[in-house]
Amino acid sequence: MSKSLKKIVEESREKNLPDVDMCDRGIANMLDVPGLFTLSNITQLILSHNKLTTVPPNIADLKNLEVLNFFNNQIEELPTQISSLQKLKHLNLGMNRLNGLPPTLRALYLSDNDFEILPPDIGKLTKLQIIGDLTQLKELHIQGNRLTVLPPELGNLDLTGQKQVFKAENNPWVTPIADQFQLGVSHVFEYIRSETYKYLYGRHMQANPEPPKKNNDKSKKISRKPLAAKNK
Repeated sequence: MSKSLKKIVEESREKNLPDVDMCDRGIANMLDVPGLFTLSNITQLILSHNKLTTVPPNIADLKNLEVLNFFNNQIEELPTQISSLQKLKHLNLGMNRLNGLPPTLRALYLSDNDFEILPPDIGKLTKLQIIGDLTQLKELHIQGNRLTVLPPELGNLDLTGQKQVFKAENNPWVTPIADQFQLGVSHVFEYIRSETYKYLYGRHMQANPEPPKKNNDKSKKISRKPLAAKNK
């Protein structure tokens, strides 16, 4: 029989355990987990495969978090307080309903959300190592969203090397970008750095086109198999 959420919290506090795993426990509200936000020493919190729609500002109380996993919930936005988690290195938000970004991170999984655009200030996420000024970015996962264009600022990143990962499939790209993807990722980055694309991007954003319809059928979304703290 699985432990109660209260028991998990108590055991973590008593034994000073760094990891708390609450995967697939039917949690709809983090505030309903007794004592969760008193665990200020934990470094990893797994809340994947639950029913969360929001993240409370209290998340800032878990100031030592390095890994935070919300994979496969129903979260639509994140509180600004999440940016105060100065030690946070890995945030998994795959398979949620997000349409905005927090400003500080090093690892970010954004696959299978509802992003319509990536904001130009994506280049200001200076601490991110996995989305500029993001010269240390190693991975960017934006597959399965509603993206049609990429901000030219993304061209400042080098995500085309053997040690870099750029996943962007299953998005309704405009034809010029889709054509470049057919040629390869390096062509995409070269293209979005061009003056021609910057002009077209400006015109596209100015026209404010209607975004593609949401796909609320998560059964059609292809998710990676659970891997440790990533998609568990």
